[in-house]
Amino acid sequence: MTGSATRYLYLVRHGEALPDESGLTETGRTQATLLGERLRGVPLTVVHHGPLARAEQTARLIGEQLKDVPLQVSDVAGDYVPHVPAREELPEESADFFLRFLSATTEEEGREGAVLAQRALELFTGPVDGEEDRHELVVTHNFLVAWLVRDAMYAPKWRWLGLNHANAALTVIRYAPGRPASVLVSNDMRHLPAELRWTGFPPETHV
Repeated sequence: MTGSATRYLYLVRHGEALPDESGLTETGRTQATLLGERLRGVPLTVVHHGPLARAEQTARLIGEQLKDVPLQVSDVAGDYVPHVPAREELPEESADFFLRFLSATTEEEGREGAVLAQRALELFTGPVDGEEDRHELVVTHNFLVAWLVRDAMYAPKWRWLGLNHANAALTVIRYAPGRPASVLVSNDMRHLPAELRWTGFPPETHV
């Protein structure tokens, strides 16, 4: 990937969703608003978001806290499985666990997800052309955040599995010309009070 200026990619998993995933809970709406307040000082050029309601609502609530930052809906920022590994790609001790996790993914979903995942790398990663650095926000789902973090760490494709992100947590990746990608911030929830952190994770993992 070529470019003459640095891209700062801000990645956010949507706020806490209702059980039927038709939108955000009150907690999710508060999480999104607080994240928007945190991002007010960032010179964002655009907020990309997935088409599903929980991502769209999160992006809109964040956008209400920003000044003149456009929102752009994109299937590339949607909820999909980015890579379905073959058994031989996986560590022997965890292969059964991960393959069970992915067992409901159809072949068609796997093919479509792979296409979207490659497109995400083309659209959202790498340095940018021009003289000015670019700051972009992507409001998406856990799988895509994991996929992009995996890529920034130069890890094998299967390693998006097991990388989990809390609702409305912030991850920032820097793509500077002539340098490897760098994960500057990961799963950061400092903008949320303690009672609003770690949603999207099992209770026993809350810290």
